[in-house]
Amino acid sequence: MDKAKLKVQQFRQREQAILDAALELLIEQGEDKVTVEQIAMKVDIGKGTIYKHFTSKTEIYIRLLFDYENGLKEKLEKAIEEAEGGDYNAPARAYFSHRVQDPVKARLFQRLEERLVANNEEVEKRQELDAVRKKALDKINQSFARRIEEGRLREAPPYYYYMTYWALTQGAVELYDNPYCQSVVDDFDGLLKFIQDVGVHIGIDPNLAKH
Repeated sequence: MDKAKLKVQQFRQREQAILDAALELLIEQGEDKVTVEQIAMKVDIGKGTIYKHFTSKTEIYIRLLFDYENGLKEKLEKAIEEAEGGDYNAPARAYFSHRVQDPVKARLFQRLEERLVANNEEVEKRQELDAVRKKALDKINQSFARRIEEGRLREAPPYYYYMTYWALTQGAVELYDNPYCQSVVDDFDGLLKFIQDVGVHIGIDPNLAKH
């Protein structure tokens, strides 16, 4: 590998290390306490090196959000292909597993985005983020429409299903973060799996499904 390619590779590896360290610190301490200095110390680099990759802590936040949403989009694209091959519940499983497999991280990302919106920060980047989400929405809605046409799902506007998925996963994350729910739920892992199972089977009508 020549020096130029090696330099690019090292740059990308260091950038990913910064993102990984930032995410770990944000989960541990919350977004109000984490500083650029702490992130730099965790990666074992100087504070100035952080700014070679990101102009601000806010830019790190938006990049983490992009990585999260792009991860979901990629999983959905693969799952939709699996659905075309006969695994009709693959998109639902992919969506729910991504959203609820780590509710602490999911809630963190909700807070980060809420903060960006409240402070009117990174407006153009948030618009790009919405475009990523819309691509995922359009693809999964097409999958829903085909399943409805085949009689595998109850008749409804396809986006009803996606919005129901969103509502269930949003609620599941809120439950996990709610002090009262934490006091009355003995098995959160079991509850999250139950919610996921309910979500995967939403709209499936055995009287309509074709075998």
